[in-house]
Amino acid sequence: MAHAASPLGLRSIALFEAAKGALVILAGLGLVALLHRDAQALAEMIVARLHINPASHYPKVFLALLADPSNGRLWAIGASAAVYALMRFAEAYGLWHGRAWGNWLGVWSGGIYIPVELYEAIRHPTWLHVGLAIANALIVVYLVQSLARHKVA
Repeated sequence: MAHAASPLGLRSIALFEAAKGALVILAGLGLVALLHRDAQALAEMIVARLHINPASHYPKVFLALLADPSNGRLWAIGASAAVYALMRFAEAYGLWHGRAWGNWLGVWSGGIYIPVELYEAIRHPTWLHVGLAIANALIVVYLVQSLARHKVA
């Protein structure tokens, strides 16, 4: 069931969502390429080059996962990334083609991040955190308004 909304607005959001999905796929392919090389040495080089404390939580997890490519957690993260990318592509398709389910998927998938983004924006008020929270909230509001216009029409 198609609905009435600004095709430019919905298509802009669709392109943004598709880009997020593509970025996750590219990052995943990059990590798969690392698994066939000396992943541990490369991971340590990345952590060092980015001046990240290798003893802190996330670099430790990153280094441990790449040290053992058969680790179930690594595969679970990969599967989660694939599901995330598929959701982004499905949402982009639905929005691009003006489907109501695309709007609903966008409202749901964007709305679940709002509390986390607001928390981060308040706890760590950087331009990035505040910008992400505002952008995501605006996208969700736009999609909700688009759905409301459809019900009225």
